Amino acid sequence: MDERNIPMRTYQVCNVMEANQNNWLRTGLIQREGAQRVYVEIKFTLRDCNSLPGVPGTSLRHIRESQYVKIDTIAADESFTQTDVGDRVMKLNTEVRDISGLSKRGLYLAFQDLGACIALVSVRVFYKRCPLAVLNLARFPDTVTGGDSALVEVRGTCVEDAEELEGPRMFCSADGGWLVPIGRCVCRPGFEEVDGHCQRKYYFFYCLK
Repeated sequence: MDERNIPMRTYQVCNVMEANQNNWLRTGLIQREGAQRVYVEIKFTLRDCNSLPGVPGTSLRHIRESQYVKIDTIAADESFTQTDVGDRVMKLNTEVRDISGLSKRGLYLAFQDLGACIALVSVRVFYKRCPLAVLNLARFPDTVTGGDSALVEVRGTCVEDAEELEGPRMFCSADGGWLVPIGRCVCRPGFEEVDGHCQRKYYFFYCLK
C-alpha cells in the first residue's frame, strides 16, 4: 500500500533468513525499434535488514552469468523499517541507467538479488527522439537519436510549394534536440512565405475610368 492507502503491484523478494541467495527476475523481449541507446528507470523500496530480527546476514559474492552483460549494481539511498511499515511511509528509490551500443532486434532486462528485502515497484524503458520539426521551410522527420554522444545528420525536405536554395540539414543530438541548421528552402515563384509555409501570392488590378 502506498501513502494514500492505494494497493500497488510489485515484485518482491525477502529471502534474508538464508545465506547465498541468487534470485532472478527477467522481462520479456523489449523491441529496440532502431534505438542505439535506451534508458532504464527503476523504482523500488528496500527494507533495512537490521529492522528484521534474526537475520544472519547476506553474502555479497559476485555471480558471473555469461548470458548477460552487467549494467550496474543498484544501491538504495533510502531504506524503510518496521515503524515505517506501520505508519505507511513509503521510501521509494528511483535510479536511471542507460544501455548503449545496441544493434540486435531487442533486449531482455534481468534483475539479480543476492539476499536483500526488496520490492520492485516499476521499470520504465525508453529511448529519446528528435521530434518532427519545420525550419527554414524544410521538414525534418521524427528521428531516433544516435548512440553515446554521436550526432545524427538528417536531411530535410522542402514544404509544399517550396524548393531548395541550399540542401537543408540538421543534426539530432543524443538528448533529443535539433542542432546546427544548415541550408534552407525558398518559396517557388508566385508564392510567399507565411508562418512557415508557402502561400500563393494574389495580385489585384484596378481599372480607372
